[in-house]
Amino acid sequence: MSVTSVVGTRRTAKADAIVVFVVQDEKHFNAAQKSLTSDIPHLLPLFASGDFTAKANQTALAYGGSATVSPRVILVGMGQTSSITPERIRRAAAAAAKRAGAAGCSTIALETMPMNGIDSATVAQAITEGALLSQYRFDKYKTIKNESSNGLVKKITLVTDRPHLKAVTKGAAMGEHIVGGVTLARDLANAPNCEIYPETLAKKVQEVGKKAGFKTTVLDKKKIEDLKMGGLLGVNAGSVRPPVFIVMEHMKGPKNEKPLVLVGKGITFDTGGISIKPAAGMSDMKSDMHGAASVIGTMYTIAKMGLKRNVIALVPSTENMPSGTAYVPGDILTFMNGKTAEIDNTDAEGRLILADALCYADRFKPSAVIDLATLTGACVIALGTVTTGMMGTDEKTKNRLRAAADRTSEYVCELPLYEEYEEQISSDYADIKNSGGRNAGAITAALFLKHFVSYPWVHLDIAGTGIQPKAGHYTPKGGSGVGVRLLADMIRHW
Repeated sequence: MSVTSVVGTRRTAKADAIVVFVVQDEKHFNAAQKSLTSDIPHLLPLFASGDFTAKANQTALAYGGSATVSPRVILVGMGQTSSITPERIRRAAAAAAKRAGAAGCSTIALETMPMNGIDSATVAQAITEGALLSQYRFDKYKTIKNESSNGLVKKITLVTDRPHLKAVTKGAAMGEHIVGGVTLARDLANAPNCEIYPETLAKKVQEVGKKAGFKTTVLDKKKIEDLKMGGLLGVNAGSVRPPVFIVMEHMKGPKNEKPLVLVGKGITFDTGGISIKPAAGMSDMKSDMHGAASVIGTMYTIAKMGLKRNVIALVPSTENMPSGTAYVPGDILTFMNGKTAEIDNTDAEGRLILADALCYADRFKPSAVIDLATLTGACVIALGTVTTGMMGTDEKTKNRLRAAADRTSEYVCELPLYEEYEEQISSDYADIKNSGGRNAGAITAALFLKHFVSYPWVHLDIAGTGIQPKAGHYTPKGGSGVGVRLLADMIRHW
């Protein structure tokens, strides 16, 4: 899908439909009605009917007649002026794009100007994100495309005046880079295990790195064994496919700048191992590598943006399979740093591979480390599918993530890491055990990881936000791509 920015008006814009954003409060609504019906008389019956009130995300489609180059006019409501935020703009653009697609439009033009004090570059970025992300479909395996896949917008044009063109163009480009990373993350998370498993994930990252401009190094099983990554090797023991450890490097900042390190859980399919999951819903576990997908998408985005920062991403990747060679409850694994863990539940495997990755991160002397993982069902119970659980040791990084969450509406909520919870993961036979039971499961999982960090660290549990049970405004059912917009924004504003 392509995005262009042009100087023009609602009357001169050339597309299958021109989209006009309309504010709901009376003063602005009346002014918009007067301007629109003066420019496009065919809109008089629509306004006269009272059907369109400009409440948030409401859309109405009409025909411009000879008054517009574009045959259709789509009005989209913004709600009250005081409520207009970048997120409100994203959602409105998504609603307009969906309405256009349903009407068979493959191209749309959207009026793009500052709104409620939000500068035109930010408006353009929000419109681009909302419109493009709303059109995402994972339908590569469908031999017969359904109607929702056929009715997609293929091109958007942002229409503005000459003074705002440069800013709009810049904002649109930023939005395209972000959408590219989110789309990549969604595609990886939604791909079936027969397509994406550790070795093919590594190959995909190498391809993406060449395209975007970041360095990729893939450690094979022999190198993983040499590093004594007992957690990654233990989880991999039941699979016929070997593990990989992927290192991505975007070192574009000053040479003396300590890198930010991102770590993503790369379980390409999680059966639960010997502690096998129920059959219902197990197919979603193709997305148990969403943490990896998110950091890969983030690296793509920041590389395409050309951000002058030093960022490294690590992905430990394996399947978690049951077999005659699989690790079992009662086993004790030794990690890269020499610490040991008793296995209480083989379905608590994500923390085991992350532990080795967190140890490996120490060699980069990082300014901070952020890990992302679809780690616990407990986090879904606590925060649902709307908010990501955040835990960690570094207030500065947590504050940066909160600020980025406010800007992107990829919400985070901090959970505590009080030492009293440590008792739940104490072991009689090893340093710790890998499961603390049902109570406070998201917290005890993070406390397990805390044993392997020696630097400023934040853990993001995306178990709820990464795998969506239904489509949202601009988010599909399934892999959501969560984390890419959040992390890219945080790094951009570091």
